[in-house]
Amino acid sequence: MVVRENHSPAQISQFVIEGLQIGQQVVAMGGARFLRELAQDLTEHGLRAECMLRNGRLVFLTAPSCLSTLLKPDDPLQRGPLRPSAPLLRWVSDWSWAYGNSTEPIAVLEHQRRMHEFIASLDALSLCTVNSEVLNRNSMLVLLAEHRRAAKGGERVLRAAAGASFDGMRR
Repeated sequence: MVVRENHSPAQISQFVIEGLQIGQQVVAMGGARFLRELAQDLTEHGLRAECMLRNGRLVFLTAPSCLSTLLKPDDPLQRGPLRPSAPLLRWVSDWSWAYGNSTEPIAVLEHQRRMHEFIASLDALSLCTVNSEVLNRNSMLVLLAEHRRAAKGGERVLRAAAGASFDGMRR
């Protein structure tokens, strides 16, 4: 979880750029403003965001309208631009849109929980972010608790899959 000091996605861009450079499909979910700024930042770093969006290497999902499609109970890989043949998927979720409007905190928490489960099912590298300017203290604590819970859930999955002890491992 990255808590940004401002609206700029500059802190997120390196994660996205590294994935694109090694041929991974990168999916970014966020509000329209965040996605526009991310595309601009990628372009400033020499990547042709428009071209990558057209060829499917980069996928932008505008929240909150994308949530109903992504979180349907049927097969997630049949829901649009996700490529099951991609070598590995990187996923960026910006939650600033949810805290910047009148969405109820319990609804945001439910969206985050379901999104974490969805991303875990894809076995994706994931980075969540939010602009600190849109959060109050209570929202920040709830957000961090949800991400800690999701990380611990992922750690339990790693333990079960590897059959090894990860005591002391922090994500």
